[in-house]
Formats: sequence, C-alpha cells, structure tokens
Amino acid sequence: MAMVSKVIINEMFQVQPGETIAITADSGSDRETVDGLAKAAAEAGGIPLVMWIPKGRGDAQIGMADWPSEALTAALCEVEVWIEMTSTVLLYSDIWEKAMANNKKLRYLVIGGSSVASMKRVFTGYDIKVLGNLLHRIMDMAKKSNVVRITSSNGTDVSYEINLDYAFDIDDGDYSKPIFGTAPGYVNIVPKLGSMNGRIVFDVLMNADIFDNDNQVGFVMKDGIIKEVFGNKEAKKFQEFLASFDDPNMYKISHNMIGLNPGVRKLCGEIVEDERIWGGVDFGFGHTSPIDMPPHGQVAKSHFDGVVAKASIYLDDQLIVEEGNVCHPDLKELVEELLGQYA
Repeated sequence: MAMVSKVIINEMFQVQPGETIAITADSGSDRETVDGLAKAAAEAGGIPLVMWIPKGRGDAQIGMADWPSEALTAALCEVEVWIEMTSTVLLYSDIWEKAMANNKKLRYLVIGGSSVASMKRVFTGYDIKVLGNLLHRIMDMAKKSNVVRITSSNGTDVSYEINLDYAFDIDDGDYSKPIFGTAPGYVNIVPKLGSMNGRIVFDVLMNADIFDNDNQVGFVMKDGIIKEVFGNKEAKKFQEFLASFDDPNMYKISHNMIGLNPGVRKLCGEIVEDERIWGGVDFGFGHTSPIDMPPHGQVAKSHFDGVVAKASIYLDDQLIVEEGNVCHPDLKELVEELLGQYA
C-alpha cells in the first residue's frame, strides 16, 4: 500500500506542500488503505484530512439521510484534493455535486472499497502519458462517429448514437489539475438521450451476484431505458432492487466506458477494477451529473454500473476492439508501446 499510495499522491496528484488532502471513509473502508494515502500525503508536504462517516444505506443521493451533509460539504469546498474511499460512495449525491460545482480548485478521485491488490493493478505499472495518448486517440475517433455498437459472445448486442453536447472524457491517471477523476484506464461516453437499443448481458453487475457463478442478468434496452430484466433468480432480485427506488430515471442509461487499463486483464469481482478491464465495457445507469449531461443532468436517487468483458466495439463501421483485443490499425503502435512498457 505504501508503494501504491506514493504513486497516487506523488505521480498522479502531484501533491504540493501545504495542500489539504481530504480522504473520506466509512465503516466499510479498509483502514490500511486510508492510512497509507494519508501518510503519503503528509510525506509529500500535504495536510491530510481524514473524515470517517457512517456507511450510507446506498450510493449517491439515497445515502444523504445518513451523512453529515452540511459539515462534509463545507469541508470539501475548501480542500485541494478529495479522495473518496467510502464503501457506499458520495459520488453523485448533493454533497458531491455542490463540492464539484463550488470548489473550482478541487481534484477529486473516487476509489471506493477497492482492495490493496486491486489498487496495485489499477494504479501502477504503466506510463501515464502513453496511456493518455491511446485514450485521447480513441476519444477523438468516437467524437467523429455517429453510432457506437457493442457486441460480445455472451449475447450482448447494443448500440447508441453520439451527442457531441454531452461528455467525452478519459482518465489516464493525471489528477494534477482540477478534475472529476475516477480510476485510470477508460474512455467515457454519455449516449444521446433515447438512442440506446439492444441487449446487454452482464459479466459483473453491482447489486447482483453474477460474478464467477451460473447466475445471469441482462437488460433489454429500448430508447435508452431498461424495458426488461432477464436471466435467472438474480434477475428477479434485480428487478426488485430497481423497483425499490420508485424512480423511473434509475432505468435510464447514464454512460458507457471503454475499458483500457493495461493492468486489468481479467475480471476480479471488484467493480472499480472490472470497469476498466482491457477490451471490455462498462454501462452506468441512473444519476448523471450536469457536468456530463449539460445543462441539467439526469437526476436519480442512485447510480449503478455493470461490465461486459471481451467486447467487440464498432465506431460506425470501424471495428476498434475485437473480442477484447484492440485491433484498429491506427491504434496498433500506441497499444504496443503501452503494453510493452507495462510488461
């Protein structure tokens, strides 16, 4: 953890003497990871501010009743760095939205309940600049496209249209400037409203026990909305989970991430890592910030994500990833440089 912490604090955040580094944690957080980051921040000359809060009853807005929102918001509006280590995240809650809107100097990173082993795979072992070059290249290709189509041998076949007014972003591990940061290794696209159609069959899904077993959950998407949840016993449980929010926006697509972290080559069951699996995709549903979907966002009570590994990804008629392998000729040189450095 000491090595991982130094990479995050020194190389990625480039913490400067006198900066305040807030770390939020709850009863589900691992103290070793929190203490490791706080120690690295202090060794870099920063001032760590560790805030232990109650575990929320759920992620995002649904957890607001459990958190000291006024005190947290006031503190987070004054710090330079905020690393979120809570097991139920404040991300997309009113606390997060206000901190991001009002603190123009804020460099934010959500890690959640990741294990030390997972953090080592996700945050270390590659060149940030080379990863950034690859991600920017793919993001530029996506912006020039009209339709994204994603298929997989597991039965996934879904497509959506591009809206250039919505967010296209990457995370390569450079958190040295104000940023809404998540773990490195993806290109994120917010689909055009009402445009996603097809089937998604998940290999990992938050709030569903489908990893490394025979349980199955999939969605039928119609005009950007989950119209059917199919599968076996876990599908029924997930239908009940969605219905419990009594919020139609929880059924709507929020974003799609193309995973390209060179250290993540197989699923492990931890969502922060699995979302970034090389050659896979993540689909997020529910709340979408106005930062990503201007001007008003997509307000929902919570947010959840699911992953499809070993995807084939088409930008219009261009195949850029085939069954989990980046295959487009314009990307070959960057891929070889990145994976060569990682090796």
